[in-house]
Amino acid sequence: MRVVLILLLFILAISCSKEDKKISVVTKKSLDLQVREAYSEGLKALDQGDVLFAARKFNEVEILYPQSDLAPKSSLMAAYSYYIQDYYEDCIMELNRFLNIYPKDKNLDYAYYMLGIAYYEQIVDEKKDTFSILKAKSYFEYLIQNYPNTEYSIDADFKIELINDVLAAKELYIGRYYVDRKKWIPAINRFKNVVDDYDTTIYIEEALYRLVEIYYLLGLKDESKKYANLLGYNYQSSKWYENSYVLFDKKYQKNNLDKSNKKSNLRKKLKNFLNLDE
Repeated sequence: MRVVLILLLFILAISCSKEDKKISVVTKKSLDLQVREAYSEGLKALDQGDVLFAARKFNEVEILYPQSDLAPKSSLMAAYSYYIQDYYEDCIMELNRFLNIYPKDKNLDYAYYMLGIAYYEQIVDEKKDTFSILKAKSYFEYLIQNYPNTEYSIDADFKIELINDVLAAKELYIGRYYVDRKKWIPAINRFKNVVDDYDTTIYIEEALYRLVEIYYLLGLKDESKKYANLLGYNYQSSKWYENSYVLFDKKYQKNNLDKSNKKSNLRKKLKNFLNLDE
């Protein structure tokens, strides 16, 4: 009798074990289906322009099944949803969360690129606060340094050139402001920043000329000539070099004016001659 009872209990235990396994498998399949449905709904909402609902559905994927392969991708998709509607702060917050939760994900290069872009899009002009400019530049530089062989780093390098133009323009703008108020030392510092940090931008020529001009006005002729020579060596055909040359040679300006007048008189004579022929 005891043997029969033990046998019945054993059969019952196996039966329950199989049933639990079956329930577990069904639950897992159901969860995976919910995850994919939520992701599909997010994509559909994004396509229809309902970005807030899309972001919510993408976040739902993570909540439902954090271990799913779609979880990190959904986080990035939520960030992208915010980005295309210009919700840059929400986009940045989502991307930072992604970096904290998925520090070894295969799409880290994209996340850093998007962070740079989210700040880059907030750049207004050189007269505004530089916070967004510098943050964008730092993320692009990090991307280029750590993921150099990606398509994102190529665009990041191009964006850095544009950012440097903005930063150089800002330095020139402030430098001119100080010149107008005859605050020579802070003006010199601003123009030197352009020469030292942004020598590949279009503003380098004017910055060099401004240094020539200020040092000349201060009576520091040797320092002024140093920057004039640098300007002439690299940008001899520039109008800024010609302006600096005039500072040291007043006759140059007079000679150019005389030449211009002679050409003008010659043109008049030729025109009169042609008129007589008619």
